[in-house]
Amino acid sequence: MKRAVVFLLACTWALFAAAQANLDVSSLAIDQYTKSMAQRFPKLRPWYQNGAVGLAKNGDVVLRDPGAVPLDQRQEVTRLVAAENEDRAGLYRAIARANGNPAWAPDIRATFAQRWIEHAPAGWWVQNATGAWEKK
Repeated sequence: MKRAVVFLLACTWALFAAAQANLDVSSLAIDQYTKSMAQRFPKLRPWYQNGAVGLAKNGDVVLRDPGAVPLDQRQEVTRLVAAENEDRAGLYRAIARANGNPAWAPDIRATFAQRWIEHAPAGWWVQNATGAWEKK
């Protein structure tokens, strides 16, 4: 019970702190990360759609079912996932810096993770709060 209360307080604090941040702030770094992610998305979309790639509860993209990717394409999908996660981490840091508080990056990550999972289209795989994979 105590763990559940601590977890709920931590989640509440994370959402509160991130809510104080301007998530729509702009900077050159933010623009570069979002452009890179937008250019990569068409290459990742089919892998989200077939369930090979999913959205993790921590805001990362995960190659959750490597068997759903033909062997000759697996290295490329792994590279795309790694590049996406690097850009996402950079984006969270850039938003925190643009808000004048680099320490907010973990809270911003948590907020984005929640939003991406909430807005994922039907048929995509997402991790729930316990870490189990669910098809939306």
